[in-house]
Amino acid sequence: MKQTTLGRTGPTVSALGLGCMGMSPDFYGEADRAESIATIHAALDAGITLLDTGDFYGMGHNEMLIAEALKGRRREDVQISVKFGALRGPDMSFGGNDARPAAVRNFLGYTLKRLNTDYIDVYRPARLDPDTPIEDTIGAIADLVKAGWVRHIGLSEVGSETIRRAAAVHPIVDLQIEYSIIARDIEDSILATCRDLGIGVTAYGVLARGLISGHWSRDAATRAARDFRGMTPRFHGENLEHNLALVEALRAVAVAKGVSVAQIAIAWVAAQGDDIVPLVGARRRDSLNESLGALDVTLTPADLAAIEAAAPKGAARGERYPPAMLAHMDSVRG
Repeated sequence: MKQTTLGRTGPTVSALGLGCMGMSPDFYGEADRAESIATIHAALDAGITLLDTGDFYGMGHNEMLIAEALKGRRREDVQISVKFGALRGPDMSFGGNDARPAAVRNFLGYTLKRLNTDYIDVYRPARLDPDTPIEDTIGAIADLVKAGWVRHIGLSEVGSETIRRAAAVHPIVDLQIEYSIIARDIEDSILATCRDLGIGVTAYGVLARGLISGHWSRDAATRAARDFRGMTPRFHGENLEHNLALVEALRAVAVAKGVSVAQIAIAWVAAQGDDIVPLVGARRRDSLNESLGALDVTLTPADLAAIEAAAPKGAARGERYPPAMLAHMDSVRG
């Protein structure tokens, strides 16, 4: 497994990371616990060292699942990335974000217990807290770095101005943000800001929540109507029809290359720079194996041109999040 460094000051991680969100019965419906743990084991055995989670995934379930999967493994062989700050109610609804210094310490304390670890490799606010200056949040995490409970600080879904303000307080190793063939907004200014400051990118949503995996269909959309995708504009009506047509155009490129659509999509993200680490959200071993195959795909200039022709920047229809969620995302402001 190829390895890379997150930003100028971050840890050495695998060139592909595993996003564990879908392994909790929350955003994408029910998940098989045994298969989820087996998938984490398979990822580690394949050389993946970066595991990404959030303390609000399954309201703590995801962290405890990872802790169970890591039993018997050497902690130093794995890098755990954790997002915090999302507020949830007993009905599993979301109630905003809290990134006050006191809240940061509180969230971390629970995370360390659930993960059964003494430290977190990369700790990051899940979203910008509009009521707390980013300097205060980063300063609080920096105190936790000094205390040894956090190794590095990251950011998630924030814009260029926020990135610069955060980096002025403490080195930031990476920005976690959605990036795929059909979600390329970071190319407008955010990616350049990260590169100017020596900040890496961990790209989630590289398969657009399955939409550009090559396995999505109208029938799948019906089955997923009750999960998070049922609220997402890109999976609805005419938007879905248009976006699936883009996938078929990508399929033609993949077939010519002798690989799958998912592998083309993941390889495309990886090809955008050595400072970008794709996070794959596989929750089954067969999906993981397909994703791992993307590491063997080398895209030529001709391949990249064909992908661009099949799905040009801005070609997708529908926002990547529902309006209520976009309102909490500083990154949409560039």
